[in-house]
Amino acid sequence: MQKLKAWYFGLQARERIMVSAGAVLVVITVLYLFVLSPFYGGLNARAERVAQKEADLAWIRSVAGDVMALSQDSPMPVAPSGESLVVLVDRAARECGLSSALTGQTPNGASGIRVRLERADFDKLVLCLANLQQSHAVSIESATIDRTSEPGFVNASLVLSRAPV
Repeated sequence: MQKLKAWYFGLQARERIMVSAGAVLVVITVLYLFVLSPFYGGLNARAERVAQKEADLAWIRSVAGDVMALSQDSPMPVAPSGESLVVLVDRAARECGLSSALTGQTPNGASGIRVRLERADFDKLVLCLANLQQSHAVSIESATIDRTSEPGFVNASLVLSRAPV
């Protein structure tokens, strides 16, 4: 550090001004390149993301009335089925790719069933439950869903019921 000071003060006044101006220019350039530019880039990206989300929300609001009108005009068809809820749930689990996750079924009253799934793909589980509800009038009385250590997979305990046919 002493050598640098000695060199700097050994320069003529005009050279010291040039070296000082160059150092300030380098500091400003480094500050811009490594601090300000990434900051403003991230800020612009977030602003674009917010604008896209606002556009999505505006579109959802514009079609919400149409969706509500369509859902009220055409009730979901419920396929009458004489099969027991145990058989129906077992078949639905196989069709949805959840048969290996289905670890237990216990009747729960005259029109209900307790179902236990271990390490079930969450997306498949939700689709399967939606299908059961829409196509077979099966309702979910209670559900306990716990995540597992593997992302996307859950353990679930469900109580399902269906009005007698």
